[in-house]
Amino acid sequence: MSKKAVFSGIQPTGNIHLGNYLGAIRNWVNMQDLYENIFCVVNSHAITIRQNPAELREKTLDLACMLVACGISPEKSSLFIQSEVDFHPALAWILDCNIFMGDMSRMTQFKDKSQKNPKNINVGLFNYPALMAADILLYQVDFVPVGEDQKQHIELTRDVAMRFNRDFGECFKVPEPLILESGARIMGLDDPNSKMSKSATGKNHAIFLLDSPDIIASKIKKATTDSNSEIVFDKSRAGLYNLLSIYEILSKKDRGSIEAEFNGKGYGVFKNALSEVVIESLKPIRESYLRLKSNEDYIRKILNEGLESVKPKAEATYNRAKELIGLV
Repeated sequence: MSKKAVFSGIQPTGNIHLGNYLGAIRNWVNMQDLYENIFCVVNSHAITIRQNPAELREKTLDLACMLVACGISPEKSSLFIQSEVDFHPALAWILDCNIFMGDMSRMTQFKDKSQKNPKNINVGLFNYPALMAADILLYQVDFVPVGEDQKQHIELTRDVAMRFNRDFGECFKVPEPLILESGARIMGLDDPNSKMSKSATGKNHAIFLLDSPDIIASKIKKATTDSNSEIVFDKSRAGLYNLLSIYEILSKKDRGSIEAEFNGKGYGVFKNALSEVVIESLKPIRESYLRLKSNEDYIRKILNEGLESVKPKAEATYNRAKELIGLV
């Protein structure tokens, strides 16, 4: 029996942090044996916000390098760069013409990004969900791994796929969201009520995968908690709950044993233990990244092989959509 296919994309903006790793990339790595995996560096999405061209090119390769360092294997997965497949924007235009303004205007990320970049509210920022839908639908995948907060994009993708199939004929497989439960929403260390973000400016907001051990320890030491010193899993204590969730995932211990481990001990002991497990967990990633970074030819080879493996399917899907809609 052939494996089900999954598609995941990540933008080459900012630096990859612990939330990206625990919420998405780590799950992608762990699922590689279960699915046919298509992983994409979605650099075209990045230009909805003004980018320095040289930096964008460098960050695109850096992200590919980081994904391999985290465990994305060219033997098990196809990894490629979005802008090297022109069928993505081509299909996005066809989908744009089949998505209603009302559907697009309800997308919460447009509202969020507009508030953060009020001087650059461009058309691409508004209709980038059509490009997201094209990313997914081109490859006829079964699942899209997403966090709970990204379900809206998958619903739009499903809606436009079903509408197109109904109106013009069978073309797209309608994908299902693959909701990632554990670690799907890691919060900021300085503000446990907001999701850890690459764009946040707080010095102690996020732990980045390339942070040194000293920086990691310093950020965890300064992480927001509360005046109650009891170390227990309690969602009403957002700061502690976030830190305990990180410890739970990386230590692979159950909640009962974690609470017993820190029973009667204060934040100092717990934060030291958390620092140790984070540092040890990220150490092999950091070391692997530094090795790969010095071998750009190897990364480009992986990307070229990934591109060659996915491009025929993208071309076939686009040509089918183009034919059905009446384009010559």
